[in-house]
Amino acid sequence: MPALLSMLAMLAMHAELGYSCFMATITIRNLDETVKRRLQVRAALNGRSMEAEAREVLSEFMVSNPISIEPEEDLGTAIRKRFAAFGGVELQIPPRRPSTRPIPTFD
Repeated sequence: MPALLSMLAMLAMHAELGYSCFMATITIRNLDETVKRRLQVRAALNGRSMEAEAREVLSEFMVSNPISIEPEEDLGTAIRKRFAAFGGVELQIPPRRPSTRPIPTFD
């Protein structure tokens, strides 16, 4: 199952980068034998080839589990939420004082 999720993530990233009129081709290596046999049985029951059945399974999964690539919150908010349980820190800001450097001239 992790291999399937990894493959789906790669397909989603590719699809989000830009739609192309070309069809993608993928190769799945080291597929568990049980998964392969279940796919064969499912394909036979639906009168499809294993390839067509794999396309259907992926399509059904992607429609029923849409992946949002937009972050729900920005990085600063996520960091603040992560460390909020530890409490905040009040820093004393020193008063501003005039600079001792000469003011530059751009003549």
